[in-house]
Amino acid sequence: MGRVAHGLIARSLLRRNLAPPPFSSYAAAAAAAAQRTVPIASSCGTASDVATSPRPRWWLFSLPVAPSRSVSVGLAGALSFSLTLVTAAEAKEPPSPELIPKDVVLYQYEACPFCNKVKAFLDYHDVPYKVVEVNPLSKKEIKWSDYKKVPILVVDGEQLIESSDIVKKLSQRFRPENSVIDEEETKWLRWVDDHLVHMLSPNIYRTTSEALESFDYIAKHGNFSMTERFTVKYAGAAIMYMVSKKLKKKYNITDERAALYEAAQTWTTALDGRDFLGGAKPNLADLAVYGVLRPIRYLKAGKDMVDNTKIGEWYQRMEIAVGESSRIAA
Repeated sequence: MGRVAHGLIARSLLRRNLAPPPFSSYAAAAAAAAQRTVPIASSCGTASDVATSPRPRWWLFSLPVAPSRSVSVGLAGALSFSLTLVTAAEAKEPPSPELIPKDVVLYQYEACPFCNKVKAFLDYHDVPYKVVEVNPLSKKEIKWSDYKKVPILVVDGEQLIESSDIVKKLSQRFRPENSVIDEEETKWLRWVDDHLVHMLSPNIYRTTSEALESFDYIAKHGNFSMTERFTVKYAGAAIMYMVSKKLKKKYNITDERAALYEAAQTWTTALDGRDFLGGAKPNLADLAVYGVLRPIRYLKAGKDMVDNTKIGEWYQRMEIAVGESSRIAA
């Protein structure tokens, strides 16, 4: 328990101070490139997929450092936090050993929210999995598949696609006695895919500096050569800055941050005082919301969301409940 608590506190204190370089030299090229299919600017497809698909895919989030308080309040807070740690840790639900697949491989983009939705489910259930980072330029890692987007999850040789379908099938496998999803859970699972993800891209790429901040993270964590890393960061950021403006118009978003805050507040209101939507333990909707927000935790949009809404406490509980990654070496 101490290791988990220290890990959470350490992660909460981590921050990045990125200093984006000049952006203007890429704007003209981006305007033209945004009109075409550009394979570098997507975590779950091409840039044109992001602009035209009903499920655009790019994103982020972070927990703020807790403010200092008086000793007495700090002691009470520490006690409350310890109780939260115990409650959240007890929420863990690993499946029976005989139900755990022998070989699980996830083909992903590091920053893809739908890939992270699958990872949140696997981590929560302590299912060991290997990761293959897909190069969005060549996609050579998934040339063997007819499906050319991510995530792709290969479970004991069987290919599973589409994050919501992957999670549903695995949930039915791990909990055959409790495979029926109730009406509330279904409603919020649909909300994640139909609404929440649409708020992310216009916020992450709201300004040129935020676009570069996002692509700095993507370039560092992706499967890129040095040349590709440069291309992805600058050309990709410029393209997605332009694309985000189209998405803002498409979804009738007038104020990006206000729309993001409203989505966060909608979710916390749905909790209705519960630790999780699932009650004492996270359900599939909790894992889906947490998963799509998790990869953005170090970006400005995510920090602003936590600072200006009440979602931070729920996110902390989810971070503890899901625990450390169950990823293993490939």
